[in-house]
Amino acid sequence: MKTTALLSTAALTICLSLGLGGCKEDRLTVKQTGYRGLGMVQINETAALDAITARNQPPDPIDPVEKSGTPSSQVYQNVKVLGDLDSNELMRLMTAITQWVAPEQGCNYCHNPENLASDDLYTKVVARRMIQMTQHINADWTKHVDGVGVTCYTCHRGHPVPANLWFSNSVAEAHGFFGYSPDAKNHPGSLIGLASLQNDPFTKLLDYSQEIRVIGNTALPQEPERPSIKQTELTYGLMMHISKALGVNCTFCHNSRSFFAWDQSTPQRATAWYGIRMVRDLNHNFLEPLKASFPPERLGAGGDVPKINCATCHQGESKPLNGASMIKDFPELAVVGK
Repeated sequence: MKTTALLSTAALTICLSLGLGGCKEDRLTVKQTGYRGLGMVQINETAALDAITARNQPPDPIDPVEKSGTPSSQVYQNVKVLGDLDSNELMRLMTAITQWVAPEQGCNYCHNPENLASDDLYTKVVARRMIQMTQHINADWTKHVDGVGVTCYTCHRGHPVPANLWFSNSVAEAHGFFGYSPDAKNHPGSLIGLASLQNDPFTKLLDYSQEIRVIGNTALPQEPERPSIKQTELTYGLMMHISKALGVNCTFCHNSRSFFAWDQSTPQRATAWYGIRMVRDLNHNFLEPLKASFPPERLGAGGDVPKINCATCHQGESKPLNGASMIKDFPELAVVGK
């Protein structure tokens, strides 16, 4: 009898050990981000976090060059951007852009090899405007990029077309079916964490400037300003997108005891506030005006241009490319050039 009891105890101990084997503390990376007892903590699976970090490495550096002393506009034809940059430094930047955007296609992805000054290829027209956009981000949106800045690689990661772009769902929404509303509610969308919400919060909130805040400032709702359920779903869809795009919890920006209160939020909330407005600015003033330049195959089903959201740059990290400084080696991308 005693032997049976001992065997049973041993078997139970082994089963518990096996069952709890997957609960090792080192499987999780935990960081407290605010006052204790409020859920202000960032939790990541260590293996997943390591994989994201490995995917977000900055590109290999490009060696500096000796200046020629001559502006590129005096050496090359049709230099509408970066004309004041030294001609040797322009070639260094072009080499870097090739590695950042089209390493397999090479210079001919944007340039006509028979006439480098030609604007025949739409990719050159778009690339020129994207250089201006990069300069604008680094020079005018410092409250979001915080001196670290961005380059073409931040979004492109070695591919001609960035992985995380979006188009309006206006065409798809017109073809609803049973259980799925025409406003795209209940259509599973990976960009909003597969939630049963409208899966295109971007058109109204990151393209148009519809109000995002839906939490009231009073105990009871006030008419007629009370947000609708539909508007609230858009807001929550956008928040879930931001959470996924940055690889963070809601409490990365918000205090769990009072989501709406700015004075109790983390500093990252202010950075995100500027980021949302930066994305709107870039979509409106840089990407949408390029519609006439894009060929039909680069446009969405509704004929709209590809646009950006938080995932375009961040790609699963709170700071793109592990927070590496992208403009220290290319200061020409941190000023609005001529």
